[in-house]
Amino acid sequence: MIIGIDIGSTTTKAVAVQNGKIIKTVKTKAFDAVTSATGALGKLIIESNLNISSVKKIIITGAGAVNINNEIFGIETHKIDEITAIGLGGMFLSKKENVIISNIGTGTSIIEATKDKITHLGGTGIGGGTIIGLSKELIHSTTFENILRLADLGDLSKVDLLIEDISDSGISFLNNKSTASNFGKMLETANKEDIALGIINLVYQVIGVISVFAARSRNNDSVLITGNGSKNIIGRKILEEISQLYNIGFEFPPDAEFATAIGAALSEQ
Repeated sequence: MIIGIDIGSTTTKAVAVQNGKIIKTVKTKAFDAVTSATGALGKLIIESNLNISSVKKIIITGAGAVNINNEIFGIETHKIDEITAIGLGGMFLSKKENVIISNIGTGTSIIEATKDKITHLGGTGIGGGTIIGLSKELIHSTTFENILRLADLGDLSKVDLLIEDISDSGISFLNNKSTASNFGKMLETANKEDIALGIINLVYQVIGVISVFAARSRNNDSVLITGNGSKNIIGRKILEEISQLYNIGFEFPPDAEFATAIGAALSEQ
């Protein structure tokens, strides 16, 4: 059995893979790199009722991997760069050998993965970290659960300038409810719920549009969404609206948040 561990800036994820199949996935909050890696490994072993002697190898990746230079618990430990891990994990989850991946974490990376090459196309600093940072300042909340709860009750028309605010009809392929300017209206009557929705809408519209442009530049008609941001239900709805506008599909496979750890584990299968 091989363990893949993705040591991120906010969360650490671990995956157990055997014979090309996912046996177990776990995640923990990220602390220092060593604590994160050993904690995630321990949680994986205990929750799966596995024997540590059954672990043949550990493959680590992510921002914290650079700080680990020795074996973990005496188990052979290797490193793989994060972009390659995302690409391998994305191909495995999509069951495709040519896929565009938008990995939404603290920021967002966009990768093209094929059976011959994995290419980092670019990305944006916009991501989950943006949601947390803006929410802390604007609505005094830093937990995703609370931000999502507030946003679910929000009214975007109190925050964003919409096409209907500046035109009696749609513009080009945009309909009246499309955003003309994120936070371009910001009424004095806007409450925390409205602002929370505006923040999430801002982040996922940026990610969605640059993902569409990346897919089009590579003559692809779909984008695989991975990382922690793949679980954001409101974000998913925003991406689905962008999909309808641009005719580019967004896919949300099971275990998408573990794509990087999965890719790490599969790199030496």
